Amino acid sequence: MLSADIFSRYCKARGRPTLFVCGTDEYGTATETKALEEGITPEELCARYNKIHAEVYEWFEIGFDIFGRTPTRQHTEISQSIFLKLLENGHLTEHTNSQPFCEKHGKFLADRFVEGTCPKCGYDDARGDQCDKCGSLLDPLELINPRCKVDGATPTVRETKHTYLRLDELQPQVEEWVHKSIEKGGWSRSAKVITEAWLKQGLKERGITRDLAWGVPVPRPGYENKVLYVWFEACIGYPSITANYTDEWEKWWYNPENVQLYQFMGKDNVPFHSVIFPSCQMGTKDNWTKLHHLSSTEYLNYENGKFSKSRGIGVFGNNAKETGVPPDVWRYYLLKNRPESSDTQFEWRSFIDGNNSELLAKLGNFVNRIIKLVNSPKAYSGVIPEFDPHNLPESFKEHLAEITESLKLYLSEMEAVHLRNGVNVAMKIAEAGNGLIQAHRLDNALIANDPKLAAAVVGTVINLIYLTSAIFEPYLPATTASIRKQLNRDFLQIPSEEDIQGGWLPTYIPSGHKIGQAEYLFTRIDEKKADEWRDYFGGNQAEREKKRKEEAELAAKKLAQKEKTKAKKAAQKAAAAAAAAGGEGVEKNAKGGSKGKDAVNQVTGVGEDAAVEKMTDGVAQVTLPSS
Repeated sequence: MLSADIFSRYCKARGRPTLFVCGTDEYGTATETKALEEGITPEELCARYNKIHAEVYEWFEIGFDIFGRTPTRQHTEISQSIFLKLLENGHLTEHTNSQPFCEKHGKFLADRFVEGTCPKCGYDDARGDQCDKCGSLLDPLELINPRCKVDGATPTVRETKHTYLRLDELQPQVEEWVHKSIEKGGWSRSAKVITEAWLKQGLKERGITRDLAWGVPVPRPGYENKVLYVWFEACIGYPSITANYTDEWEKWWYNPENVQLYQFMGKDNVPFHSVIFPSCQMGTKDNWTKLHHLSSTEYLNYENGKFSKSRGIGVFGNNAKETGVPPDVWRYYLLKNRPESSDTQFEWRSFIDGNNSELLAKLGNFVNRIIKLVNSPKAYSGVIPEFDPHNLPESFKEHLAEITESLKLYLSEMEAVHLRNGVNVAMKIAEAGNGLIQAHRLDNALIANDPKLAAAVVGTVINLIYLTSAIFEPYLPATTASIRKQLNRDFLQIPSEEDIQGGWLPTYIPSGHKIGQAEYLFTRIDEKKADEWRDYFGGNQAEREKKRKEEAELAAKKLAQKEKTKAKKAAQKAAAAAAAAGGEGVEKNAKGGSKGKDAVNQVTGVGEDAAVEKMTDGVAQVTLPSS
């Protein structure tokens, strides 16, 4: 997701018409299974998780043009249209299968509703579609000692009819297309290796219908109680979500001459995007926009181990906000450690070092010192001094050449979707600015003794800062927005190869321009946080939630007790006032008569309901410590 956002922002910053489409594919057995476990409908489950995903991505500043969903009219129509065209073109066949059937709750069991022992590696908790331990794709009838996921009953075997996609027939044209696309689009290494391995093994027929209630209805007589299998229709979500974004979606998806499709994912999802979906596209005989570049990553591991949501090990998207560290710092570190060609490690110490020693020390200080200097009344009072970008001192030549070569390398790496190298080169360009400052010893003394040289340094570096706002835009959107605000300039497009053909020159911001005020781009993170976060995110997630709940409940109890004491004092005060008035009625009230009760209940926020209300507030107010 983050990689796709970086590349989308890069393309837009180069002025290219770009559409960034993503969403949640919500159909399938996994959804039904989870909904069943939680006692809610699949619709309710999907609405909840779509909202959670959207909130996480919004916090990370993922700039989708649309973040959609698959349960839509457009998705049903496009999926069924593809199915019918494949059927018409003879690429679908029908088989009667033996399938697990649960006698206990009276339903056929889709793959993920069956669990058992993997016949390949002996793993006890393999699913009916795949073994999570050895990665083998399975048939539920292959499992040893199978059991129903719903009720644990041993399934029987019954016959049911399903439709299959003839991938074997489509392989020759798929294979021809794959080789051309890999070469032309420059796929990532893992995407190439995985796809070629699939083709080498030989494609086989794959079932594309399932006995489920939650999904796209199969548009075929006799299939009234069946749906399209999620692996078949999930990738159709890309065009269908585009159709939810614009009625002119076909200009993107039926326009291969003018549109290039880039896709980003973990390596376990490669075959569905590189083989199966393109097979479906070719099988329709329509003029689809097909995959141009496939960027898949290896695994990001956690502190010399593995991320595990089930065991609560590692920091995940919804946890990042808890640390109090801004999204741009996360974006930088994750891209700097993107597992492009091999597995990489997430480590808290290197995370903090990335902020303190790189973002803060190299980029942040570079920008801050110059903006402050230009704003100083002893220097330029916020106005760029007079300098000629086409007639710079000879001593600038080497620095400008370094910037030009780095910029060319940046463009080359980004075009090849080498996003990790791209951010490293961007930081080198910022470092080149620091080098120019240090080489000429820019300070108040230089301004006083050699104002022409000082002005040339300042004018060049101010323009270089503006350039960094462009090249870091894909990676650090909030940071670059702040840089533009400090420079008092609008968005700057990333320069093209033609723009720098004769060498980069500081021509964006002219002499006499009034800049804005300085702002800190980054703040230092205490190194002690590494141990704190490692401990907090290294335990069991359930235990952390339990501890958080206990802390919230304790805080709520304390608040309730405080309100109870307050109410008691108010009642005593009211009783004392009544006693002072004297008379028989006063004595009756003091003993707890009806009037005394009314007096107590007249105190605002007192009583059982109020205590409960305050208790609820207390739970809501308990927060985790942040940096």
